[in-house]
Amino acid sequence: MLSRFILVFVLSICILPKHTLFAQTERGTIKGTVKNAFNQPVSSAHILIKGNGAGVQTDENGAFIVTDVAAGPAAVTVSSLGFVSQEKKVQISSGETILVEFRLEENTSQLDEVIVSASRRVESLAETPSSVTVISPKEIDALSTISPNIANIVGYAVPGLGSSTNQTGNYGQTLRGRNLLVLIDGIPQSTPLRAGGRDIRSIDPSVIERVEVIKGATAIYGNGADGGLINYITKIPKGARKIGGLTQAGLTGNTKGDSTIGYRFSQQLFGQLNKFDYVVSGMYEKTGVYRDAEGQVISPEYGLGETKIYNAFTKIGYNFSQKQRLELMYNYYSSNQHSAFVLKNGVFGKSPAIGILGKRIGIDEGTRHNHNVNLQYTNKEIFGRTSLTANVYLQDFWTVYSNSASFYGSGQSEIVSNKKGLRVNLNTPLQLGSKISGDVTYGFDLLNDKTAQSLVDGRVWVPNIDMRNLAPYAQLSTQWFDHLNVKAGARAENIRIQIDDYNTLATGANGAGSIAVKGGTLDYNALVFNAGARYSKFRLFNPFVSYSQSFSVFDLGRVLRAARESTISKLETKPIIVNNYEAGFGSQLGKVSLTAAYYYSTSKLGSNLLEVDGVYIAERMPERVWGYEVQLDYRVLSPLTLGGNYAYVEGKGDKDQDGNFDGEKDIYLNSNRITPAKVTAYAKWNYKKLNLDLNWMYVGSRNRFQPNEKGVYALGEAPIKSFDLWNLAVAYKITPQFRLSLGIENLLNTAYYPTIAQFYGNDANYTRGNGRRFNLVLGYAF
Repeated sequence: MLSRFILVFVLSICILPKHTLFAQTERGTIKGTVKNAFNQPVSSAHILIKGNGAGVQTDENGAFIVTDVAAGPAAVTVSSLGFVSQEKKVQISSGETILVEFRLEENTSQLDEVIVSASRRVESLAETPSSVTVISPKEIDALSTISPNIANIVGYAVPGLGSSTNQTGNYGQTLRGRNLLVLIDGIPQSTPLRAGGRDIRSIDPSVIERVEVIKGATAIYGNGADGGLINYITKIPKGARKIGGLTQAGLTGNTKGDSTIGYRFSQQLFGQLNKFDYVVSGMYEKTGVYRDAEGQVISPEYGLGETKIYNAFTKIGYNFSQKQRLELMYNYYSSNQHSAFVLKNGVFGKSPAIGILGKRIGIDEGTRHNHNVNLQYTNKEIFGRTSLTANVYLQDFWTVYSNSASFYGSGQSEIVSNKKGLRVNLNTPLQLGSKISGDVTYGFDLLNDKTAQSLVDGRVWVPNIDMRNLAPYAQLSTQWFDHLNVKAGARAENIRIQIDDYNTLATGANGAGSIAVKGGTLDYNALVFNAGARYSKFRLFNPFVSYSQSFSVFDLGRVLRAARESTISKLETKPIIVNNYEAGFGSQLGKVSLTAAYYYSTSKLGSNLLEVDGVYIAERMPERVWGYEVQLDYRVLSPLTLGGNYAYVEGKGDKDQDGNFDGEKDIYLNSNRITPAKVTAYAKWNYKKLNLDLNWMYVGSRNRFQPNEKGVYALGEAPIKSFDLWNLAVAYKITPQFRLSLGIENLLNTAYYPTIAQFYGNDANYTRGNGRRFNLVLGYAF
């Protein structure tokens, strides 16, 4: 399959007329400025030259320059979140410099944003035939003022993503009812070979420039994105100063109960020295005791109280020329809990599990370290008009879980995962006649992922899994008559997994019940596709349709540790291929912005998690998941915006595998996969020195299952009762350098149980969420 894909790809490139691939030799320059309605510069605005493959950002003065633009007609597009995008057409002559000035009007529509994650190329969201949510720097700033926990930020801001668990992990926080892939600058953080649920909380928001969330099955970044992906894009150097910075110091805590005060400190430096630019950041946070609305200590099991969090980040770039750049990024994240409390079980449905003073068993729980290194080389004209981006990256991840009695002898487990990868991405503009333009993005991904799960006492729970994956891909994007954007692409997955020999955990004394399993090699080959179209002529109605597939080797480690056979060849290790169908639109009418999408995804062999005799197993059966999302924003006044969104998802499994999902034996998918409906609403006031952000989140109910004859619910099947939360962020700029901000989480001090605490259906996990918490921060910018 791989050789056939490569042959087709090479032939398709070779038969293209040469004039479609390479530019004229004549070049010109486009320079200009971007300002807002008050004649103030707009920094970090995205400048695109359509059909030219060029893209830059404005500096702190709102200025930009694009050199080596092909002679002839050119369309210059400017996009920046919060502003209406603009396009101006110019005529370029050889050796000429064209001056262009833009004056942007404020807007709330995300259609005006520019993204990179959906197609691994810079593109306008208004031209992307898929559902995307972008969390802008302003939103990150406001939401991190309320809570610096990144899982809370994305759980609130992303329609279709489950609400935060209020724990170290994100088990049950699925995207559109399926597992998601988390990335940092394109580096995979998820551990799909043994899904540990620690990938969302893998970086601190202080070093995130923006978050791009691609919703729906996608294979663009490889294994694991059945429901979509979250890409944390780290901060970039800004401005031309030699040195600038931001210092922040803050206090956190609950408003009820003692020992809750914590503190947080961060320092960032950035600047430019000749051809070098840099961003350096360090953050340390120590949380106090977390308490619920009644002042009781929240259970320390997988808790966030009494935790030390570190994040160190640096990004150094060197510009060889305006066309060539080398950039090195490193990020270190650590979050470890050292609690003076132990669990006291609650009574499910009646009273919460809490923490009481006592000595905890085992070692500190949490993510010991998460190292990410990314070396990136870019060349905007490697040959002809073709641009190149090449990345060499690695991730080193180690996390420790709380003590568990779910296996004989009890103990703590740990997941260790090491990834090394190479990505080569090329983009070639093309012109097919006078009415059709576009580009082709192509390249390959090479990944080695080694993941294992053992107990801290040395017992092997999941043996070392060594995956090697080579995946060539190609994506064709075309623009017909300036407004119809059509995309189609394919990716060939070629995976080989080597599994060591191992023994399953004993179920009794002296090794009783342990099974010796012969390891071996598993090979997976698949060709996955995507196609979509979007019509972008009218802002009043900007519709799209899409079809996309994802490929994933589902939680293989869970199958291996529950093995009852003597060789892996007898285990159910077939992969999951998800087909995602979607239709939606964006609409802008004056001060009102509306987006909506409906999706339907299927998989011939899904993975529904069950607990049988105390052992978690994966139930394989056909699945279908469907739902819809609606987002509405209204700019009432220049400084005041009101908005909100609604997201609904549901899923069923064909248990008898008869092709009919409505039979008597067919089932709804568990709530650890399917999240309740979620509603958010907000009011934002940004005027001069004062910023206010008041938001509300409602998580609905879900009650699809019945308990057994003993009145006990199976894993993921207990009923979920609705709850809602109010949050507030206030920021005031005292002077041009000093800013004071206050965030209040759970403003009304509501006593509630997060969805994960409810769907487990047992006494130990019936834990309340945070009571009212504050985050007071003083910042100094220079």
